[in-house]
Amino acid sequence: MMAHVEPLIPSLRRYARSLLRDQSAADDLVQDCLERVISRWHQRRIDGDARTWVFTILHNLAMNRLKQKARRGVHVTVDDADQAAFATAPAQEDRLHHRAVVDALSQLPEDQRSVLLLVSVEELSYVETASVLDIPIGTVMSRLSRARHRLAQVLEEGPGRLAKTGTVLRRVK
Repeated sequence: MMAHVEPLIPSLRRYARSLLRDQSAADDLVQDCLERVISRWHQRRIDGDARTWVFTILHNLAMNRLKQKARRGVHVTVDDADQAAFATAPAQEDRLHHRAVVDALSQLPEDQRSVLLLVSVEELSYVETASVLDIPIGTVMSRLSRARHRLAQVLEEGPGRLAKTGTVLRRVK
């Protein structure tokens, strides 16, 4: 067995290096290939060429590694990694702000909310918004102005606005 496999090692290394383009990864691949060849020597076709069989094993292992590497992405050691890769900005405030904007939008009258969403979120022009809502362009501009003003006002008031504007319970004797 070794008489058939040992002369192939330089060729296997050369082929592995050309596939993986990394010397240490190629040497590991050849090592894995040789282990598989030795453990499965009894499974080869006796009438077949051992060289072809060994190169097939190497090629299949290389393709599996390349696919695995593509799924996993580039390997970066912890020491080489950028600190920003480990840190993520907290999202709690963003969620609270998003919730406040959604709540503020729900407080707008329907006609103002529609104009504001079409122009700001859907990025329609004033002309397109007027066409969609079947209103004059001047009405679009005035509703948009009022909606922006009211939205800013509601957001400035903050969460305490419900206590100020909500129903107040009084004790009755």
